[in-house]
Amino acid sequence: MSAADEATDRCIAVLGAGSWGTALAIQLARNGNAVQLWARDADAVAALAADRENKRYLPGCALPESLTPEADMGTAVEAADDVLVVVPSHALRETLERLAPLLGEHRRVIWATKGLEPESAKLPDQVAAETLGADRVTAVLSGPSFAGEVGQGMPTAVTIASGDEAFARDMAGAFHDGVFRVYTTRDVIGVGVGGAVKNVLAIAVGISDGLGYGANARALLITRGLSEMMRLGEKLGGERTTFTGMAGLGDLLLTCTDDQSRNRRMGLALAAGNDVEGAQREIQQVVEGVRVAREVYRIAQHLGVEMPIATQAFRVLHEDVAPRDAVRKLTDRPFRSEKD
Repeated sequence: MSAADEATDRCIAVLGAGSWGTALAIQLARNGNAVQLWARDADAVAALAADRENKRYLPGCALPESLTPEADMGTAVEAADDVLVVVPSHALRETLERLAPLLGEHRRVIWATKGLEPESAKLPDQVAAETLGADRVTAVLSGPSFAGEVGQGMPTAVTIASGDEAFARDMAGAFHDGVFRVYTTRDVIGVGVGGAVKNVLAIAVGISDGLGYGANARALLITRGLSEMMRLGEKLGGERTTFTGMAGLGDLLLTCTDDQSRNRRMGLALAAGNDVEGAQREIQQVVEGVRVAREVYRIAQHLGVEMPIATQAFRVLHEDVAPRDAVRKLTDRPFRSEKD
C-alpha cells in the first residue's frame, strides 16, 4: 500500500497560502490527504477556488481536487486532524495566538517557518511553546526546497524534526512519496538554526556574485558560512550532524547558488547598487534574511559567537556599509587555523 493510500482519510489544515504554503498543500493533497488551505485574504481564497491555481504566488501548479481553499481559520482547523503553519517568521506568533484556542486538546502542529522572531530573536519552537503551551506536540519542516519545484512535483528532500518521534514519522508519511523524500530527526533547535542562518549567508553570497568575485569566493563564503552556522547552532543546543544534513548544508547550498532564492536575489540587487527597500519591492515577496540578519547578529554578539560573514551581511543591510567594503573586511582578516 502506498503512502498516499494510507493517508487518504486524513485531513490537514495548511495556514498560509503564499508560494511555500501552497506548494506544501499541493504535495499533501497529491499524496492522498484532504487539505484545507487557509489564507487571511478572502479575495485571495475566492481566486484560489475559482482558478484552482495560485496565480499570484505559484503560477502553473494546479490545485488537486482534495485541496479546499478556506477563508475562515476556525473552519479549516475544525475539519483537520493536524495543522501545518506556513507563514513568515515575523507573523508566526500572531498566527499561533489565533490558532491556539481553535486546536482543542489533541491536534498537533507542524510549521515550515524559517527564521527568528523580530526583536526577541527567538526560534520558532520557542515561539510555539509560548503560544501553544509546552505540552503541545509540535514539529518543524525544513530543507532545500524551492516552492515552484515542489509544486511541479520535482524531486525534493526535506527534514522533519520533532521531540515526538511518532509525530515526525506520521508527518513524514503524509508528505513522503516517490519524488518528495522526508528524513526525520529529534533536533528541533538545529533545524531551526539552519533554516534561519542560511538566509543571511545567501544574501552574502549574492552580494559576492553580484560584484563579480567568482566561484572561488562563492565556495569560500558557503564553506566558512557553514562553520558559522555550526558554531551558533551548537552554542544554542543543536547537534553538529544536523548542519551537514538537508536542513543545514543542503538548504545552504540551495539558497546560496540558485536565483530562485529571494535572499540570493537580494544580495545580487544590493551589489547592483539598489537599496534594501527598492530590492524588496522588486522581489515582491518577503526576504527572510533581511530581518533575520539583525537577530542573528544580536544573538552572536550576546553569546560571543564569531560570525564574520553574517556580521558583514547585517552591516550592509542595516548599517549602510557598501557591499565592496563589507567583502574587503572579510578578505582582510588575518589567516587562522581552519578548525577555528
